[in-house]
Amino acid sequence: MAKIKLTTGRIASFQCAEGKKQDFLWCSEVKGLAVRATASSDTKRYIYQSRLNGKTIRLTIGKVEVWSIPEAKTEARRLQILIDQGNDPREVKKEKAEKDEAAKLARVQEETRERLTFGEAWNEYLKARKAKWSESHYKDHMKMIRAAGDPYKRIDKLTIPGLLTPFLDMPLRDISKELLTTWADKESQQRPTQARLALRLLRAFFNWCSEHDLYSHIVQTNPTSNKAIRETLGKTMAKNDVLQREQLPAWFSAVRQLQNPVISAYLQTVLLTGARREEILQIKWEDIDFQWNSMTIRDKVDGLRVIPLTPYVSHCLASLPRRNQWVFSSPASASGRLSEPAAGHSKACAIAGIELTIHGLRRSFASLCEWVEMPAGIAAQIQGHKPQGVREKSYIRRPLDLLRKWHIKIEDWILEQAGIEFTPTKTNTGLRAII
Repeated sequence: MAKIKLTTGRIASFQCAEGKKQDFLWCSEVKGLAVRATASSDTKRYIYQSRLNGKTIRLTIGKVEVWSIPEAKTEARRLQILIDQGNDPREVKKEKAEKDEAAKLARVQEETRERLTFGEAWNEYLKARKAKWSESHYKDHMKMIRAAGDPYKRIDKLTIPGLLTPFLDMPLRDISKELLTTWADKESQQRPTQARLALRLLRAFFNWCSEHDLYSHIVQTNPTSNKAIRETLGKTMAKNDVLQREQLPAWFSAVRQLQNPVISAYLQTVLLTGARREEILQIKWEDIDFQWNSMTIRDKVDGLRVIPLTPYVSHCLASLPRRNQWVFSSPASASGRLSEPAAGHSKACAIAGIELTIHGLRRSFASLCEWVEMPAGIAAQIQGHKPQGVREKSYIRRPLDLLRKWHIKIEDWILEQAGIEFTPTKTNTGLRAII
């Protein structure tokens, strides 16, 4: 190979020889340094060629427009030093690129750590988990970050800030055990029940963060794992609201007087099926089989369960308007279905002089079943409770007709105690008198 001293003029006039794909202008001052020209491009580059472990290696230094001759010579000597030390410059370059990338990622993570707010992470969490939650559970999360001063839809009042609203603009990294302890001490005096719910939601949120590719670098430990916070907020007390047998006449009378027939039917259906609040709200007309007297419920735990459609419940549902796909529809709701039945129930309970939540109706069904000595396993299956014990889990498989036998029995008994005389007909519309 002919070698010459590299100069700007020689490099500028150097071209790939005709008939060749590439050609080299070798430097006489630094062994292995050359300028490469190719037939397919006008761009010329400095390259360095040497031997490593008995094999020839060729490395690209850079474009001649970017690198000066002295810089190219210096880089060639650096590469030869690496080779003399037994290092492959290609591997060294790769390792350096990986370190640079790691350093860049660390800087990005640190910048994110500094500026990422609790609100941004919370909204990302809701977006990622919404599909796996019920509508009411999602609403609980949204309520926690509710803004203050917005008007309520049904009452002449303005909203107060959600329990987690003060944290929204704070850096996520600043949500500490100490901060939450101070927060819990304040909220335990004003909204202890909601504060306990907020703490449970926060605990799940931080557990999610600790497994997230980005947020795990910010959330090293769960700040809700603090005994002081739990002691401050106290334990959730089991609710005992339940309809007593002697309260049934007053409750049914008040509920049936409600001006909204959809809410009236909804509340009676919840009591007479023992189902969960949202399970009944989500029933569609396609889930009701009036011919074979069955009702399919979107079970909170197992996905779907089929329960009997008892005569009185069938009568209540058949009388409802079919506005859309939802059985308990609402023209005023964006979703097209009833979403807030609690106000109507509270009004009915006030008329009846009873303190009772909607979930208390589910509790009432389970308690009233004792009066007709319904087997506990049957009541649990109708309500969607998981089987208890090896026998229930592994051996008992009850047909719908067996559930219907007992379900009709408890419905008849409840209606009798409420003073409602109801004679089922073929279309289940045999309501004769209400006392």
